[in-house]
Amino acid sequence: MKNLLLLISLSIIALLNVESAEGKEKLGTFSLYFENDLFARTDQGYTSGIKLSWISPDLTGYAESGKLPDWSLPYVRWLPFINEPGFQRNVALSMGQNIYTPEDISRDDLIEDDRPYAGWAYVGIAFHSKNERRLDTMEFQLGVVGPASGAEQAQKIVHRNIDDQRPNGWDNQLKNEPGLAIIYERKLRVLQGGAREAPGFDAIAHLGGTLGNVYTYANAGMEARAGWNIPPDFGDSIIRPGGDTNAPASARDPRLSGKHGYSLYVFSAVSGRAVLRDIFLDGNTFTDSHSVDKKYFVADFCVGASLILYRFKLSYAQVFRTKEFYGQKYNPSFGSITLSFSW
Repeated sequence: MKNLLLLISLSIIALLNVESAEGKEKLGTFSLYFENDLFARTDQGYTSGIKLSWISPDLTGYAESGKLPDWSLPYVRWLPFINEPGFQRNVALSMGQNIYTPEDISRDDLIEDDRPYAGWAYVGIAFHSKNERRLDTMEFQLGVVGPASGAEQAQKIVHRNIDDQRPNGWDNQLKNEPGLAIIYERKLRVLQGGAREAPGFDAIAHLGGTLGNVYTYANAGMEARAGWNIPPDFGDSIIRPGGDTNAPASARDPRLSGKHGYSLYVFSAVSGRAVLRDIFLDGNTFTDSHSVDKKYFVADFCVGASLILYRFKLSYAQVFRTKEFYGQKYNPSFGSITLSFSW
């Protein structure tokens, strides 16, 4: 825990000490993610998510850049996978909230054969190491599950304002529990074709894992994109651990060029997870709580489109997920919107 707090401090210091842009390549990226099953005309399972993230301008190196104080360098060097020489570095901060409910939110009793009510509020710290072909991410998330997440209040406020069904079962939600997730993921551009300001395509694979009392799983997947003036970044991602990839990855990105500052493309992606632990299905770690019999393999398939206009990037994806626990009636689906701004 002490090391995690030090990493939080290092991330904040890194962002506060990043100098203003010295050229078109020195940009920071701010992203807002919003996900909701309203886009699938349902109100169950993973029902809502919101996330804010900031990715720093490119750094030549965590230690060599002069952005971090000397006392912090041993802790940065301790991190695996993200200290390879010759790669650009980024530091990222994020915060978010996820909300989970059973299918019938009108009931106030415990629905034993459906998933628990649960919320997850968190902050995240990530270190990125990248070149034009590869991105390695080491991320730490720290937060809370349970009433302290504010999920009950958030859902009730939204439903009241849109005159929707009041969720009545939050008295049965998971209990308060601090949560920690340690995430590593590698993204690799395995295929690329086309030219700048022309039709093109690419394919980006990812492989990684998450360890903690909130999630523990291994994941792998692939995204394919096709369209006009595709940016050389690392694709489009829904809200998930290690998923921030919206920052420009090179000077060829449309967001770095006033003359060629536009892009339009479609994408599809598939991702699978071998799940050892999911607190939102397994229940609280240290106390008794409601739980369901989860499935150990879950897959996501999504289709979407992205538009870049100069500094802005807008993406929409519709996500289709396999059933997450035994007895679940419907395959989950939700929409995901991401708006990013780089400068």
